[in-house]
Amino acid sequence: QVQLVESGGGLVQPGGSLRLSCAASGSIFSINVMSWYRQAPGKERELVAAISSGGVTSYPDSVKGRFTISRDNAKNTVYLQMNSLKPEDTAVYYCKSSGYGSYWGQGTQVTVSS
Repeated sequence: QVQLVESGGGLVQPGGSLRLSCAASGSIFSINVMSWYRQAPGKERELVAAISSGGVTSYPDSVKGRFTISRDNAKNTVYLQMNSLKPEDTAVYYCKSSGYGSYWGQGTQVTVSS
């Protein structure tokens, strides 16, 4: 099994930045892809960024150019740098690992408001 713990959420003004972290532990050798998802109230959970074990990244158009996913293999941690935040980025952000199985973190709240 893989355990994931997110941190770094909070309240930020429009145009501001936040960096989320996701620390992985357990059977990390089984992880292939690490992803960030978000879920706003009343909406479905959506993918916002993914990174493969080889470092290939992907983003939906809604965040491309504003969000950057990266991973520090030595620390078993994945980051999501979010810049130029908008009110519509407000959501609970979840980390997910995919490999022999799929695992989710508990989520961290991001609120973008003035």
